[in-house]
Amino acid sequence: MLKNNKYHFSFLLWLITLIILVVSIIIIGGLTRLTESGLSITEWELFSGILPPLNEEKWNEYFSYYKEIPQFILLNSSMTLSEFKIIFWWEYIHRAIARLIGIFFLLPLTFFIVKKVLFKRDVLNLSFIFLLILVQGTIGWFMVKSGLVDEVTVSHYRLAIHLTIAFIILSSIYWFFLNFISNSNKNLLTINSDSFLIKLLLFTILLQIFCGALVSGLDAAKVYQTWPLMNGYYAPENLIIHLNDPGFVQFIHRNLAYLIFFISLYLAFTIYRFKNTKIYKIFYCYFTFILIQVLLGILVLISGFNIYIASAHQISSIFLVLSILTMLHFSLKSSKN
Repeated sequence: MLKNNKYHFSFLLWLITLIILVVSIIIIGGLTRLTESGLSITEWELFSGILPPLNEEKWNEYFSYYKEIPQFILLNSSMTLSEFKIIFWWEYIHRAIARLIGIFFLLPLTFFIVKKVLFKRDVLNLSFIFLLILVQGTIGWFMVKSGLVDEVTVSHYRLAIHLTIAFIILSSIYWFFLNFISNSNKNLLTINSDSFLIKLLLFTILLQIFCGALVSGLDAAKVYQTWPLMNGYYAPENLIIHLNDPGFVQFIHRNLAYLIFFISLYLAFTIYRFKNTKIYKIFYCYFTFILIQVLLGILVLISGFNIYIASAHQISSIFLVLSILTMLHFSLKSSKN
């Protein structure tokens, strides 16, 4: 995939580091939401907020800004400065990694372009990913802004969009990585009969991640904490079909999980029926993550929304996506550069 193999190792290291950084920000972002820390910094501070508060005066200044928003006034009015520092650090680390991803993507990419290491196709693909990163940063602030005036938390719709784009960025970089290490040019968006079922699963899982963010944004996991029924019923007794209703959103999230599980079983049947041996091992890995994800989802409910289990549930979704992308890549016909 490179015009000059002199930069093979440095390019590979760049891709791996980017994957680690994006995985890290998804994990930290999940914890930022679970600890309700996302509104602790009330300004965008694209450049001025690079350094954290370095003295007590600066800490009090940030705390005074936080005291002006509804979340503090209505929910956290008894919060002390030391307690504020805890939620501040979660949001600060989240933003710091976001800045690092932007810089670490742009500078090496510029270097590889200047050195004419990349083919035009790859320059366009990587430039599109960088554009997504810029859009993601803007949506991140758009999300935070939604909780600064009339609400005590951020918009669950904006949160869902923010998380979904993060997974699209991760998927794009990881797919580029898979193509690079296999010296191929497989198209993630190609639809054919051989890969249709796997791509259907990938789409459904991304839809489930979007729905999971709605659940998180609405704290919907706290309203029905029983399984397999929702307080004795398959669906909430007084079901309101609206994405602002926590019961309905949790109902959709549960049923998407069932759908993904049964599609996965059917995929297993087709793999063994047609003896597709080249993806046996990766399917075992993928299905293991499916079982872990389902188990953790159930435990989140029956544990009374334990934050550690909820975080593990979010983290396992990352490995679920990466495993199905790997399976999809293995299933497609190779296209050499």
